[in-house]
Order: sequence, then structure tokens, then C-alpha cells
Amino acid sequence: MKLNWWKSIASFVLVLFTMPLGHAMMMIMEKNMTPEALHYSAFLMGFVGLLTVVSGVFVKGDTKQTLFGLIGGLLFWTGWVEFLFQYYATRWGTQPEIENGEVVTKPEYLILPASFGMWMMVMTLYIFSTKNGCNFINWWQRTILRSRKNEIAARPMTHHTSIVTFMELNMILWASYLLLMFCYDKNFLGDRHPVTSIVAGACLLGSFFIFKKQLKLSSWGPNIRMAIATVVVFWVPVEVLGRLDFFREFWVEPENYATQMISILVAFIVLLAYIFVAARKKKH
Repeated sequence: MKLNWWKSIASFVLVLFTMPLGHAMMMIMEKNMTPEALHYSAFLMGFVGLLTVVSGVFVKGDTKQTLFGLIGGLLFWTGWVEFLFQYYATRWGTQPEIENGEVVTKPEYLILPASFGMWMMVMTLYIFSTKNGCNFINWWQRTILRSRKNEIAARPMTHHTSIVTFMELNMILWASYLLLMFCYDKNFLGDRHPVTSIVAGACLLGSFFIFKKQLKLSSWGPNIRMAIATVVVFWVPVEVLGRLDFFREFWVEPENYATQMISILVAFIVLLAYIFVAARKKKH
């Protein structure tokens, strides 16, 4: 079977660059806007993200729909999830986690684990009511439903690529945040607990297995969608190592690393434009 190295690497890098860019955008907004302007802007961002995803339902082409779902999903998650948690954490005076005089976990992330029940609610829908292509969900279906899998989860939902990408991105981001917050919580483990290191190592190894599957996908759309899983799983050990000060997370101080952040932004835009053009040429 032909391995699609260029498409897989390009898709991986495209999605990977959204991680530091998303963090940097949040930092710039937090440091340069008044609280009132910040929350209005964040709400508008989430709304624009939702409109982008919905617009993707009506565009033609699997790759375009995937990119609409990816970009819209990122704006939605940042504006209507992360910033909304931040708003209520600030409004009700939730205190950050502080170690050695430094903030190690912001208030909004401390209350995010309370959404675990809602995450499980959505996962219950996917596991028991949908036939889909997610390897993680398929594993649970085989484990729980066994021989009755095809009977109980018999049909997929209506397939809109933009919505599928949007849901994949948000569900896996949500899952990774819940996992990290559980590992960081000293009532359970703690960021320096051996199990936390094992989780980070397992995610790093898992990202290579996902990338191996990604190499077999010859079309841009499916490759990018698989890259979302590859990158988010890969980013778990990045977050853990950054928290342990193994390296400098320059994306949380974009004002001090303008050259690096601008370079990433330019590379992201160029790569995004290239994928749009490449997909269009293949269609013609």
C-alpha cells in the first residue's frame, strides 16, 4: 500500500500549528483587552466559529468542508468553551492553583473537570447510537456491545463532513483537557506522579500509531481529520513536559517571541492555502 508521507506530514503540521497559535491568540486577547471587551470578543469568536462550521455544510468538496469544520471548531472551542469557563471562573472568584508563587493552573481549567458528566453524556450517544469511523469509539463498542454491535449501533448519523470534523475536534480536545486535569490534580495523582508520566508516554506512543494509520489516507480531507487525533494526542505529552519546565512554552508569551509566532502564523497560512489549491486541482 502506498504511504502518503507528504500529505500526512503537511496535515499534521497544519493542525499542529493551530495549538501554539490558539494559545497565543488567547494570551494576546487577555493581556491587551479590558475584561468587558475580552468577553464580548470571545463570545463573538465562538459565534463566528459556529457560523463557519454551519457554512461548511453547504460548501462543496470534502477537503473544504474539513477545513471549515477545523477552523470553525477551533474558534468555537476558544470562544465558547475556554473563554466562557474563564468568564464564570472570574465572575465567581475561583482561585488559581499556585506553586512557589507562580500560577500553574488557571481558574477556568480547575472548574473544567466538572464537565465530565456532560462529556460522558455525549460519548454515550456516540457509543450506543452511532456507527462511525472513530477507532476509539469502535473499540468501546466492540468491548461493550460485543456481538450485538451491528444491531445496537446500526446506522451512522447524517454525514456532514464539516460537522463531523467540528465534533471530532471538540470531543478530543475536551477529552484531553479532562485527562490532563485529572492527572494534575493532587487529590488523584499530581503533575509529578509516575502515572502522569506514563500517561504522557502512552499518548506520545499512541500518536505514532495514529500517524501510521494517517499515512494510508490518500485524500486531503480524511488525512486532515486523522491529523486532528494525531496532534491532540501528541500534544498531551507536550503539555505535561511544559508544565514540568522541560522547555519554554513560548506561545504563552507571544509578545516576547514575536518572530517565532509570526513565522508559525505565516507557515500556517501558506500551508492552508496550498491545501486549498491542491484539493481544487485534484477535483478538476
